[in-house]
Amino acid sequence: MEGVLLDPAQLARVAVNTASDKKASDVLLLDIRDVTTIADYFVICSGNNPRQIQTIADTVDEELSKQGALLLHREGDAETGWILLDFGDIIVHIFSQKEREYYRIERLWSDAKTVVYLQ
Repeated sequence: MEGVLLDPAQLARVAVNTASDKKASDVLLLDIRDVTTIADYFVICSGNNPRQIQTIADTVDEELSKQGALLLHREGDAETGWILLDFGDIIVHIFSQKEREYYRIERLWSDAKTVVYLQ
């Protein structure tokens, strides 16, 4: 695919907007560059049921792929309540409400800068 590849910040915003368009709740974009080297950004959001979690994951994958991002790894599934999409510079976490409350991933990365938060 030829064309301009969006930078990680722009791609992360595409992920945020896509999740939001699919009615994800509590969408959070964290800039983790100053905290770790594993990625530049985390996108964290919640879905209400397995079908919505799956739809959010599939649509984010599809939209970022259209922008030239390569999905390096996908982990989890909608039935377990947590899907992780690893695009290298951006890692997208899609949780059920219950799993998000249990893991409290935002707390683990509390030193990261919040770029966007959509309830």
